[in-house]
Amino acid sequence: MNAGRPRIEATSVSISTDRPRELARFYAELLGVEVADEEGPREGEPPEAGWAQLRPAEGRLRMTVNLEWDPSFEAPTWPSTPGTQQPQAHLDLWVDDLDQAEAWAVELGARRHGVQPQDGVRVMLDPHGHPFCFFTS
Repeated sequence: MNAGRPRIEATSVSISTDRPRELARFYAELLGVEVADEEGPREGEPPEAGWAQLRPAEGRLRMTVNLEWDPSFEAPTWPSTPGTQQPQAHLDLWVDDLDQAEAWAVELGARRHGVQPQDGVRVMLDPHGHPFCFFTS
């Protein structure tokens, strides 16, 4: 390691949505983890505002996922289309069975995206429209 380079570690990813606590419950159920922390709206914010957090859990989640309220949230378009809201990031989730993982996600409110660009990967949309991918290799 370069002696002048500071230690920097990626610890979490944050996802914007207009209903963060609801979306946290979806991902918690999908991944088999608990919602570790959440907070409701601040004074003057609507009831769906606030934030929530999922924390690492052995064999389920390797980094913290924060769900944050965005009053101007628009669901992203994937694949990107000029003039539409662009996805900024997405979760990649390893699974041992794509069909079983897809069925579970759909049962929880996700949907399969119409574009599936490669074998061994299943592109899904969470209930708020964020893309996420299941993969097997």
